[in-house]
Amino acid sequence: MPEYPNRQFLDFEQPIKELYEQIDATKKLAEKNPKINLSATIDQLEQSIVDKRKAITASLSPWQRVQLSRHPDRPYTLKYIQNMCDKFVELHGDRNVKDDKAMVGGFAELDGHTVMMIGQQKGSNTKARQMRNFGMANPEGYRKALRLMKLAEKFNKPVVCLIDTPGAFPGLEAEERGQGEAIARNIYEMVRLQVPIIICIIGEGASGGALGIGVGDKTLMMENTWYTVISPESCSSILWRSWDKKEIAAEQLKLTADDMKGFGLIDEIVPEPVGGAHWSYTEAAAILKEKIVAALSTVKDIAPAKRVENRIEKYSKMGFWEEA
Repeated sequence: MPEYPNRQFLDFEQPIKELYEQIDATKKLAEKNPKINLSATIDQLEQSIVDKRKAITASLSPWQRVQLSRHPDRPYTLKYIQNMCDKFVELHGDRNVKDDKAMVGGFAELDGHTVMMIGQQKGSNTKARQMRNFGMANPEGYRKALRLMKLAEKFNKPVVCLIDTPGAFPGLEAEERGQGEAIARNIYEMVRLQVPIIICIIGEGASGGALGIGVGDKTLMMENTWYTVISPESCSSILWRSWDKKEIAAEQLKLTADDMKGFGLIDEIVPEPVGGAHWSYTEAAAILKEKIVAALSTVKDIAPAKRVENRIEKYSKMGFWEEA
């Protein structure tokens, strides 16, 4: 994890940046005056940073949580896999068109057990973002994910999906190759998959891009993430013909983890390190790993037929409706 001054700060994180700047100035003063002991002052400032991080995240608006989910320093799928799993063998290709770099997956060892890890991967710099297509998968990405799920089913291994995408790639070529069909097929097949499936929303959970790997027995959602049918910017653009109302859209979409838990669309909210997952990759991964292992333990011993029946019943109950 990059340390200040390489760290990037969001608008509402500026008070934290100012404290780092005070620490830098104090350290420089200590170097110029070795006889002056400023260690107590530095310790106090470092504690102030922790307190400020806690205060900021205690009262975040929905739009600020959206911003945190997109934080450039936030860990992505491969970083979580690296920190959670002892071994990871990445598998490539959909055996039809190509290997989609926006969707990654493979067998991994999690808490001593083999699982199939699948997730969207964003890039940490400009070149990587272009290679990963900003985490927006094409149809071959979803078909690769389905191939890996079927492989896991063949060897009776659980599936863990990490969701972090602004949406499925909306390009013309993606539609020509059957983007909608690929996502719909994944939803259909995931409902019927015989092995346990744990879903984890680790960043952005937007639209069909998230649903394409988002059907499972247990759904976990990290506290500074969002999950909804459309991004706040796109919603604002449709309703008000401008992105200027994105904060209002984020509020009205009810997209936070607390909202999703209240609606019964997720099973558990996963806490993050103080200030957000981008402050400690290892701590964030350790917390998520504990929750995934606990979720797997609750469903692993259920008979496959019963597991599928429970999954169908779970998703059939979602939503609100009235019969006339």
